[in-house]
Amino acid sequence: MKYIERIIDRQIDQRIKAFNAISIVGPKGCGKTRTAKERCRTTIEFQDEERRDGYIAVAETSPTLFFSNPKPILFDEWQDAPKVWGAIRKDCDDHPEAIGEYYLTGSTSQKVKTPHTGTGRISELLMYPMTLWETGESDGSISLSVLFDHPEAQFGGNVSHITLKDLFFAACRGGWPRCLAIKDKMAKLEIAKDYYRQIWQKDISTVDDVKRNPEWARMLLWSFARNMAARTKKTSIYADVQATQNVTDVTLASYITALEQLFVIKDLDAWMPQIRSKTAIRASKKHLFVDPSIGLAALGIDPSYFNNDLDFFGHVFENLVIRDLLVYAQVHDATVLHYSDDSGLEADAVYQLPDGRYALIEIKTGMNEIPAAEQGLLKFVDMIREYNKKALADPKHPRATYREPTLLITICANAPMSYKTEKGVYVIPVGCLRD
Repeated sequence: MKYIERIIDRQIDQRIKAFNAISIVGPKGCGKTRTAKERCRTTIEFQDEERRDGYIAVAETSPTLFFSNPKPILFDEWQDAPKVWGAIRKDCDDHPEAIGEYYLTGSTSQKVKTPHTGTGRISELLMYPMTLWETGESDGSISLSVLFDHPEAQFGGNVSHITLKDLFFAACRGGWPRCLAIKDKMAKLEIAKDYYRQIWQKDISTVDDVKRNPEWARMLLWSFARNMAARTKKTSIYADVQATQNVTDVTLASYITALEQLFVIKDLDAWMPQIRSKTAIRASKKHLFVDPSIGLAALGIDPSYFNNDLDFFGHVFENLVIRDLLVYAQVHDATVLHYSDDSGLEADAVYQLPDGRYALIEIKTGMNEIPAAEQGLLKFVDMIREYNKKALADPKHPRATYREPTLLITICANAPMSYKTEKGVYVIPVGCLRD
C-alpha cells in the first residue's frame, strides 16, 4: 500500500534538524512504524520471528553493533530490547553533531523503565490516529493556520462533499491506517472493535505488568464512552462501574492511568483568557477518546445507530473534531483546551497559538445550531470587553486585561459551504478543514 503522508511528518522533519534520535509514541495501530520506515534505510524488527533471537542476543551483549548498518536505523518494538535505548542515548552524547540517525517505535501495551530518560538526546513525538484530512473525508480547502494569518484570503464558498452518513461511518471506523487497505466497507469497522477488545482483555494488564480485572476495565471504557466529550466528574464514572462491581475509587483511578498510558483516553484541560489565572486549574476536564471509534466499539454502536440518535452523535462528532484539532495543534505548537464557567458560558474548544492568539470554537452537528453557537461566541467576546472596560476604569491603577479572540469559529458537520456570518463568525464545514 502506498504511504499516505501524515501531518506528523512535518514535525519529524523539524525535530531531526536538532536531534539524532526520534521516539514515536501513540496508540496501537496509528501508523508509527510505517511512518518511521519511510525515513529509514535499515529496520531492526525485534518481533520478526525469523530474526528475533539473533537480534535479542546482539541487543543484550553489544547493541552498538546495530549502528554499523546504513542509517537512519529504525528499532521497531524496541521495548523487547531495552538496552538499545541506552546505547542510542550514549551514541547521541558521543556524536553531538549527528542528527536524524535513529528512530524508535514500540507497542504502547508494554512500558519499559530505562536507566536514563533520553532527555535532550532522544526526542519523543506523540502520533494520533489519522484525521479526516489524512483519510480523505476532508478536502482540506480551509487551513486553520492560514485562517489565523489571512482570514479573508481563502475563505468563503468552500464546498463540502461529506454527508452526515459519511461522518457516522468515519466516527465508527476511526482513523486507523489499516482501514485504508481494506476493500470491504463494513470490514473496516472490525479494526476498532478488535482494538477495543485487546485493550480490556489484554493491554490493560500488560502495560505495566499489573494484573487487572478485564470486566472492570470493560465497564470503565463503557462509562467513558457514555460520557464522551463531556465534563462528567470522575466520581460519576466510578459510580457506573460500582453499580454492579465491588471496586474502590483508588483502584479505578489506577485503571484510568493505565488507559491514559495506552493512549486510549485523554482529558482536555480547561482554559482561561488570562494565563496566570488559577481558575483553569480548578475547572473540570473534558473526557475524550484518542479516537471516538474505541468508545463506539465499547458501546456496541454501528453507523446506523445514529439515524435515530443525532443528539449522542453531537458528542461523538465533538470528540472526532477535537481529535483532529489536537493533531493540527501539535504540528503548529498550539494548544487545544475547552472553556466553561458558572454563568453557562462555554466554548467546545479553544485553539491557542504560541504567540497568544486564539480561536474560540463551537462544534455543531446541524446548520440549525449555528445561530445559537454564534450567540454564545459573541457573548464570550462581550464578556471579555466588559471585563477589560472595568479593568481600565481607573487609569492610575489599571488591572491586567484579557486578550480578545482572533477568530470565532463554528465547525459544522452538515454545512454544505463555508461562509462568514454578518457578525463575524466563520462557519467551517468539517469536510473542508485541515491544519
